[in-house]
Amino acid sequence: MMKTVGIIGGAGYIGSYVTRQLLAEGFQVKVSARDIKKEDHYQHLKSFEKAENLALVSMDLRVPNSVKEFIKGCEIIVHTGTPFHLNVEDPQKDFFEPTVQGTKDFLDIIKGQEGLEKVVFVASVAAYNTAFPMPAAGRADDHLYTEEDTPYFHESNHPYAQSKYFADQAIRKFLDENPDLPFEIVSVSPTGVMGPALSRREDSTSMGIQYLFKNHIAPDPFVQMMFDQDIYFAVVDVADVGQAICKAATLDGLHGKNYLLSTDSWRVSDLGLMLNKKEPKGPSKTVYSNALASRELGIQFHSAEVPLNQYP
Repeated sequence: MMKTVGIIGGAGYIGSYVTRQLLAEGFQVKVSARDIKKEDHYQHLKSFEKAENLALVSMDLRVPNSVKEFIKGCEIIVHTGTPFHLNVEDPQKDFFEPTVQGTKDFLDIIKGQEGLEKVVFVASVAAYNTAFPMPAAGRADDHLYTEEDTPYFHESNHPYAQSKYFADQAIRKFLDENPDLPFEIVSVSPTGVMGPALSRREDSTSMGIQYLFKNHIAPDPFVQMMFDQDIYFAVVDVADVGQAICKAATLDGLHGKNYLLSTDSWRVSDLGLMLNKKEPKGPSKTVYSNALASRELGIQFHSAEVPLNQYP
């Protein structure tokens, strides 16, 4: 019997790759739509292979009954629906409430969901280092970050990173307090996700960051700092992230894991060169390990040069 996967944020930058692959693998896929009237946000999904098995379902993460109705009948849930922006006017309203409190509310909802087998959270490298893309304070420049590291947090770091850290901590706490769940919870934590979008939407922050790097534009002090210090920025192919999420959703025995997803790190100046289809001037280095994800999820990660050269 065909299993049903509910993908929260399944029309977004990462979520679209997940939707496409799970449809191709023969799943019935429900994609959440906050505003189903915005057809341009969802039109690209209808071109995917086996799109006849796709359903767009109106859902608002801020409304518990809406979430309960969406996940009803799903054996697998993939949650990619937390906001990602560089600049917001009210971090509490725009990051902490939807990401941290939203995660806690979602965990309370799924706890009693019948028939659920797997929940995958798309977290962030910030779950391990809120200073990203900078090194964590007190760690050497050549430190290799792995899942064994004690997560680093500092209140001076970007509000987005802080919110993703606290959301992951909420998941860890939930797992500790509920050791006998009838379903698995798995997380993935990508570094800087890059590569082409599957839609023509213009509200993708990941696509926007690539645009800034390609054109050497600094709209705020945070991005200007990256250019000024020409930092090493860890990258991962959006297609590899999509594949890793699908593996996490369909492989058994991964309960409680949080996988770092990353490939090589390049200086921002070299990222700009590669986004302009030019050769980098310096070498790359490995800052975040993908060994666990490679081994347990079976992902063969592409070099950052692959998605950067595919950027339009």
